[in-house]
Amino acid sequence: MMSNVPRLTTIVPFPILASFSLPILPRGGNRIIRWYTPGICILEFSLITYIFHCHLQFDSQSIQLIETSSWINSIHFHWRLGIDGLSMSLISLTGFITTLATLAAWPITRNTRLFHSPMLVTYSGQIGLFVSRDMLLFFFMWELELIPVYLLLCLWGGKRRPYSATKFVSYTAGGSIFLLVAALTLSFYGNEVPSFDIQVLTGKSYPISLEIALYLGFLIVYAVKLPLFPFHTWLPDTHGEAHYSTCMLLAGVLSKMGGYGLIRINLELLIHAHFFFGSWLILLGAIQIVYAALASMSQCNLKRRIAYSSISHMGFVAIGIGSLTDAGINGAILQMISHGLIGAALFLLAGTCYDRTHTLSLDELGGIATPMPKLFTTFSAFSLASLGLPGMSGFASELLVFLGVVTSEQYSFSFKAEITALAATGTVLASIYLLSMLRRMFYGYRLSNESNPYLIDFGPREVFTLTRLFSPVLGIGSYPNLILPLRNSEVFSILFLYSDVK
Repeated sequence: MMSNVPRLTTIVPFPILASFSLPILPRGGNRIIRWYTPGICILEFSLITYIFHCHLQFDSQSIQLIETSSWINSIHFHWRLGIDGLSMSLISLTGFITTLATLAAWPITRNTRLFHSPMLVTYSGQIGLFVSRDMLLFFFMWELELIPVYLLLCLWGGKRRPYSATKFVSYTAGGSIFLLVAALTLSFYGNEVPSFDIQVLTGKSYPISLEIALYLGFLIVYAVKLPLFPFHTWLPDTHGEAHYSTCMLLAGVLSKMGGYGLIRINLELLIHAHFFFGSWLILLGAIQIVYAALASMSQCNLKRRIAYSSISHMGFVAIGIGSLTDAGINGAILQMISHGLIGAALFLLAGTCYDRTHTLSLDELGGIATPMPKLFTTFSAFSLASLGLPGMSGFASELLVFLGVVTSEQYSFSFKAEITALAATGTVLASIYLLSMLRRMFYGYRLSNESNPYLIDFGPREVFTLTRLFSPVLGIGSYPNLILPLRNSEVFSILFLYSDVK
């Protein structure tokens, strides 16, 4: 019966292969490329949806290996792919956000072929990471997105884009060294023949000192991507300078790679170390929520304010993963999905606002609600979703994280009370900096009283993109069970590993 399932190899290299056709497309200005890249993304997303439909015909209690074959026999490197509830959610998010990011990139007119090519390569790398079930393949896919993202950051954006791109690569490449060393250690330790199969490595025993060292090595890697304090400083600079379509990829998908790795590797493979470090991860996440919220309040640049807001909200992911409860881990995964949708929308809104007002300074904005009511409505809606308004996905995910911490039997009452108080303080601060941002942008008279021909409201393309992003935000917030059942069995199997850990 499994033979009827389409091969995952179809969706991993397809965007890369499609990018090779960009240089040979007929010369027709930017019009052909504007339609070609979204068309490829839609086709890829359709293939993903069809494969998932076939996968749901089977028992999802365990990883379903769709394809495994030898790649480099001398080092036992296999092309091993699989999907489960966790990877299905993030692959769907990747396809959805990338497709909409290509639509957001329509205003780019300089070197459009070069711009869209790395977007498709990044698409392949991210899909490949989420389906990898081999440690070396996981590392390969982790590295695959590095150069294309560097090109997207370095060639399009603000005046300081080379600096921000170099900073991003320095952080990411530096962390990748720890990923490679830790992955090789996992695979070679205690084996005459190395095994890179993640499923085989699950439940393998290591000396506690080695396990702690491996956990810290992986944590550094994922802390850079997530990002976690103090490895977060690349993100405000990068988002502040990158084109908003690139920001959509960074906020919507790239940061989720860190959260996925933390669950797939640290949580599943290094059980005793995670049991030991769980409280520290929770404390780090709570501190990050408050610290980044305070930093966001002090930002006068619109994109940097949203960037620090993004860092603050990712602290809930760390808390949920560290809670070791069903509600907490499900909340962390749901927060990644919710933040991917809301963060991508906010950066799209900030970028399109800049296209019309030619400024990102909150001190120079003001009074643009009247000439641009669509921008005002959508910006307000997504800001309310970000601060956790009931009925939106942000509220559902943060509520699950709170419940996960409160109901955890691993931690003392005083510790849980302190963490809850810190995280709740962060949600209050989120309301302050987001509502303050809306007030400074849309109310007053600064730009509304000036004759500014660029104050033109959204067109059909922007409205279509933003409504597509808002639909799942509202749907998940109103009925979280739309997607939670996909991951319940996977979370249950993870927690079962900790049932005998003391």
